[in-house]
Amino acid sequence: MATDYYAVLGVRRDASQDDIKKAFRRLARELHPDVNPDPKTQERFKEINAAYEVLSDPQKKQVYDLGGDPLSQAGGAGGAGGFGAGGFGNFSDIMDAFFGTASQRGPRSRTRRGQDAMIRLEIDLDEAAFGTTKDLQVDTAIVCTTCSGEGAAPGTSAQTCDMCRGRGEVSQVTRSFLGQVMTSRPCPQCQGFGTVVPTPCPECAGDGRVRSRRTLTVKIPAGVDNGTRIQLAGEGEVGPGGGPAGDLYVEIHELPHPTFQRRGDDLHCTVTLPMTAAALGTKVPLETLDGTEEVDIRPGTQSGQSIPLHGRGVTHLRGGGRGDLIVHVEVLTPTKLDPEQERLLRELAQLRGEERPTGQFQPGQQGLFSRLKDAFNGR
Repeated sequence: MATDYYAVLGVRRDASQDDIKKAFRRLARELHPDVNPDPKTQERFKEINAAYEVLSDPQKKQVYDLGGDPLSQAGGAGGAGGFGAGGFGNFSDIMDAFFGTASQRGPRSRTRRGQDAMIRLEIDLDEAAFGTTKDLQVDTAIVCTTCSGEGAAPGTSAQTCDMCRGRGEVSQVTRSFLGQVMTSRPCPQCQGFGTVVPTPCPECAGDGRVRSRRTLTVKIPAGVDNGTRIQLAGEGEVGPGGGPAGDLYVEIHELPHPTFQRRGDDLHCTVTLPMTAAALGTKVPLETLDGTEEVDIRPGTQSGQSIPLHGRGVTHLRGGGRGDLIVHVEVLTPTKLDPEQERLLRELAQLRGEERPTGQFQPGQQGLFSRLKDAFNGR
């Protein structure tokens, strides 16, 4: 260190600001040019001014105590190894020059935005199809009512950190091949906040928020499907220090239905009929989402045929209208016949000339593209 500023003013290194001020005033009265015009005295007067400029400023004093010289041409990195006039004063300035970004300075706020939260909601098919309203029990963080989010016990408040004097960061001077470099880091005493809470709130332990269960009413729009997420702005976790709340996302999980399978906005089900009903035709009651309806099974209906009930599916989430309800027919062939039933069937086969059917053979089951090709070719 080139100059011992404490020796210049004649004070101890642990001298208070009042002691430093008194020493400077005493020396200034003795060495002022108006009192003592001696050239050597004027140089001495400049030295005490420089010493007082450093030791009376908390930031400059801290840099000086850490080994730097805030009055050097390097702006805090003195000595022959410094960066020279117009150079960079600290490590942050170097990074700014190379990468074009400025590091965040000053204390960080104790108040921050809360995190988003997500809960899973199970609903039935009819609730997904037509929409519903649900009451949800949500466990999230809310503002502490005891300290109103301040984090300090009632009757107390946060105080300025005496280590960083409210700046939220402390500086350190190190030597490198470039000279003395000053770096800054968050204050270890206040964690970079610039303030400390001597008496934390007993309810929230200084966090400014507490866990609580509350009830929310959520409107589920018609047409939601598995995995649909509904955003409730500002209903998530309250942030530290009573900061603004995040968002709450409600993820929909649709429960399986005993009759219908959902594919998009269409519903599918299978009805199993005896061969006599499929051959003669019948009407089958079906409990749909809109109530009981009769499905018309026309005479000669084959196994695998589909019967659509238009507009009986799920409401479209975006846009009007609804999907369809598709009824798939499965014809059940009897496996056990009593003698009378067998006799009657043989008579029917004789009447239809089907005692010894030859069957109709064709290539394996056609795929979708084959059926489309046949349709375009008129087959």
